[in-house]
Amino acid sequence: MRSTAGYSVMKITAPVNKIIPFSNVDGPSNRMAIFFQGCPFNCRFCHNPETIHMCNDCGDCVKTCPVGALSLKEGKVTWNKDLCVNCDTCIKTCRHDASPKVTRMTTDELMEKILEVSPYIQGITLSGGECTLQKEFIKELFPKVKALGLTTLLDSNGSLDFESNEDILEYCDGVMLDVKAYNKEFSDWLIRYPNDVVLKNLDHLLATGKLEEVRTLIFPDRDKENEATVRYVAETIKDRCRYKIIRYRQFGVREEYRKELGDFTTGEDYAMRYVELARSLGASKAILV
Repeated sequence: MRSTAGYSVMKITAPVNKIIPFSNVDGPSNRMAIFFQGCPFNCRFCHNPETIHMCNDCGDCVKTCPVGALSLKEGKVTWNKDLCVNCDTCIKTCRHDASPKVTRMTTDELMEKILEVSPYIQGITLSGGECTLQKEFIKELFPKVKALGLTTLLDSNGSLDFESNEDILEYCDGVMLDVKAYNKEFSDWLIRYPNDVVLKNLDHLLATGKLEEVRTLIFPDRDKENEATVRYVAETIKDRCRYKIIRYRQFGVREEYRKELGDFTTGEDYAMRYVELARSLGASKAILV
C-alpha cells in the first residue's frame, strides 16, 4: 500500500498460479510464461482445470497435504512454498477446480522475477486460466516490460472484448488466440460460454495487426464441428498469421469429460486432414501440433 496526498492507495495485485522462467512453447523464441489463476470458461477438455476457480478455503486440501505445507489460518488456506514438494495432492483433493498454491503479486514483485532472467529471454507471455481477467494489472505491467526491450504476448481464450478494451493492447505485441469452436451449439456445450466475442476478437485483432497466432483443437470423431471451425478460421486469417491445429489429448482432462470426448489422443492422420484443409483455404501458415 502506498500513500498519496494523505490517503492510501492499494497496489494492484494478480493471482499467479505458476511461472516458467524459460519456455519455448509459449510464443516465439525463449520466453518467461506467467500463468494467472481464474478463467470464465469451463472447457470440458481443459488440461489444467485447477486454474479455473479461486480457492474457496474449504480446507479439504489441508487435511491431505503429506508434508504440512498447507494450513488453515483465520478461515483462509495458507500455502508454505518452502515446505511444498509439488506432489499435487492438493490439486487431486480439490473438488472445486481450484488450487491453494497461488501467490498474489504486485507488478513490481513480478518485475523482480522477470529481471532475473531478462538477459536470456526475448519476452514474456501471460497465460492462465485466462490472463485478461487481470487487465488492470496487465496495463501496469506491460509498459515496465517493454522498457526492458522485451516483447509482450497474451495467451487468451478471447473472452475479453478487445475492441472495447483497446488500452490493454497498447503495450502488447500480440495475442495468441484460441478459437475453440465456430458452431454456437457446439461452443455452448464444449466451453459453457458464448463464442460471439471470440469470433469478434478474431476479426478485430487481425485488423489491428495484433493477432500473433490462432489455435484450434481437433477432437476425435467430431468431423462436422472440426471442419466448421477450421474452415471459418482459415478463410478469415488466410496467410496473415500462424494457425496451430492441435490434436486433442486426454492427459489431464477430468475423468467425467474423457468419457465424452474420448480417452485417447486424436490421430495424427485425422488431424492432418484439417491442416491440409486450412492450407487449401489460404491459411498457408497452418501447422500440426
